[in-house]
Amino acid sequence: MPRPFLTARWERLLNVTWPVPPELLAPHVPRGVSLDVQDGRAFASLVAFDFLDTRVLGIPWPGFRNFPELNLRFYVKRGKEHGEERGVVFLREFVPQRLVAAMARLTYNEPYVAAPMRSVQVRDGDALAWSLEIDRAGRTHRIAVRAREPRSVPPVDSVAHYFQEHRWGFGRGHLGGTHVYEVIHPAWANWAVDSYTLDVDFAALYGPPWAFLRDTRPVSATFAVGSPVAVYPHRGM
Repeated sequence: MPRPFLTARWERLLNVTWPVPPELLAPHVPRGVSLDVQDGRAFASLVAFDFLDTRVLGIPWPGFRNFPELNLRFYVKRGKEHGEERGVVFLREFVPQRLVAAMARLTYNEPYVAAPMRSVQVRDGDALAWSLEIDRAGRTHRIAVRAREPRSVPPVDSVAHYFQEHRWGFGRGHLGGTHVYEVIHPAWANWAVDSYTLDVDFAALYGPPWAFLRDTRPVSATFAVGSPVAVYPHRGM
């Protein structure tokens, strides 16, 4: 396997998932993959987490190692000739550093946007409270979760596993082709979620077509412990 382009620890990953009309996602599907649809429904997830000990080609960049991320993603798959590889496509990814966002857009056409962000965790015995705030469009959007032990790895046939574990990422390159990258990490254990809140203006963060998420009931909410990850270089399709 080639040298990873990026290594890091992804920790405290809150994934909240909704059913989404397939026609809303169809214009964003890269060439060579198809929507991962279940019972006629496609899905999108809001994922908030801490990006820690970040290294590019093994080199840590001072001031750019630890930061929160917030993204909106949906699910796709490649055909049987590739073993039904399931993966994700990102609609928008927020980080606090302008340089990180600019490099991701310039190098791989990934939809990164910079905005002021911060995350806070508070441990109290077996309980954990974690929150992420982002300043965008004249207001502060806040995501918070309260969780506790025990932490356990979801079964492979569970809804939590289905939305949490994806090895492949797909995106559109600058010239319209599809690029592929591989994310390697062990299966994540999950905290038991007691409650979570989303004080988010989806239209302000992701555009007016996404305003409906505010009034749509999620089908899943998980809070993963996380682990070290390795992201391997993009390949064209």
